[in-house]
Parts: sequence; structure tokens; C-alpha cells
Amino acid sequence: MRVDFYQLSRDPAELVVPLLARAAKAAGERVLVVSEDAGQTARIDKALWEVAPEAFLAHGQAGDGHEQRQPVLISSAMAAANDAGFVILADGKWREEACEFARAFLLFGDDRLQDARACWRLLGEEAYASKGIERHFWKQDGGKWREMA
Repeated sequence: MRVDFYQLSRDPAELVVPLLARAAKAAGERVLVVSEDAGQTARIDKALWEVAPEAFLAHGQAGDGHEQRQPVLISSAMAAANDAGFVILADGKWREEACEFARAFLLFGDDRLQDARACWRLLGEEAYASKGIERHFWKQDGGKWREMA
């Protein structure tokens, strides 16, 4: 299992989720996008339509029906009704259930920096390392993402 930490310094999660979702789709994976912030899920929904209109990415919101058919499902809960292998935690809040996915993306801004650091340390402990959890840290450098650790 791999956990990618994305420190958002320039772009908000709403602009990063479409990039990650498109990469997941290209890899043949389904994605669950989780946020407890209803305003944020609405902005992510809109961004998935508008960020790159020429590269349409089918998606839906949990509770709207046909969840199992959605390559990208947006939800406030960790229930992957679409059988997603990847989860994007868009609100910066780590959830233990993310360990059940093949890959997790934790997107966080300065307001969640301390929580992300605590999560990094937690996932580095022997109990997690023995499960084969890999941690990767990404940071925006100008307009590009660079892996820092």
C-alpha cells in the first residue's frame, strides 16, 4: 500500500483532485474522493467537469445513484461503492480506512500541516511499516510537483 502526501501550497484540492483522478484513470484505477466539507465536494464536482473539458472524466456524487458505475465517486464517507482501488482524502483528514485501498492520497494545506506530520510519523511506525506501507511526500515547486521524500 502506498500513501502519497500532497502539501498544497499554490493550488487548492479542487484543482489537484482532477489531476490525480486523470492519472488514476490512465492507470486503469477507480477513485473515491472523500471530504466532509460539502462546499469542497461541490467545488471538486465542478472542477472535474471544468478543469480540462477536453479530457472529460466521468464521475458522480455518493447518493445520486449509479455509484457502482462511477470511475470517480465523490463522498463524505469512506464507502467505495464504485470498488475504487485509490482514495483521495481531499479535506486533509487522515482516516484509518484508507489503509484498505491500494493507494491513498492525503491532500493538505497549511491548516492541516501538523496533522499531516503526525500521520507521516504514525505510518512510519513499525506496525505500519511491517504491513508494507510506503510513504511519499510531494510539494508544489512553482507550477510542478516534486517528490521531497
